[in-house]
Formats: sequence, structure tokens, C-alpha cells
Amino acid sequence: MAIEIFSLALLMTLLGAAYVKGYDIVKAKSPEHLPHFYLIMTTIRVLIILTTVGIYVLFTHSREDAIRFALTCIIMYALMMAVTLSLRH
Repeated sequence: MAIEIFSLALLMTLLGAAYVKGYDIVKAKSPEHLPHFYLIMTTIRVLIILTTVGIYVLFTHSREDAIRFALTCIIMYALMMAVTLSLRH
């Protein structure tokens, strides 16, 4: 389970960094498109997280591990959202 948590933390870090960097670029080039950027990034992040959890659930053989992974993913996603929003708003 440790490698899964490390991979999930890396994924959340990459998604957060992409949001922060993209926010800076959009704000510098055309700030009127920030709401569109936010909605697009939210959609991309949710789809990536749901796909990751879905793939893990399909390939794991333990129901408890799948539940634990999904809860960890939800907690990490909420933490990533709080950190990125506090950095840029």
C-alpha cells in the first residue's frame, strides 16, 4: 500500500502544480478567462482522480484496500484543493 500512497501523493502534487502554474499563466495573459480555466482544471482533476480510483478498484483483490485507497484519495484531493486555493486566492 505504500507505493500506492506515494504514487497518489505524486499525482496530487503534479495536479496542484499544474493548477498553480496554469493559474499564473492565464492571469498574466488573459485574466478574464480565469473562471473558464478553473472549471476546465476542476473537470480534468476530477476525471483523473476518478479514473485513478476506478483503475485501482478494478485491479485490487481486497475490498478493504480499495475503500482505504478511495478514502485516502478523497482526503488528499481535499487537501490539495485547500492548498492550491489558498496559494492563489
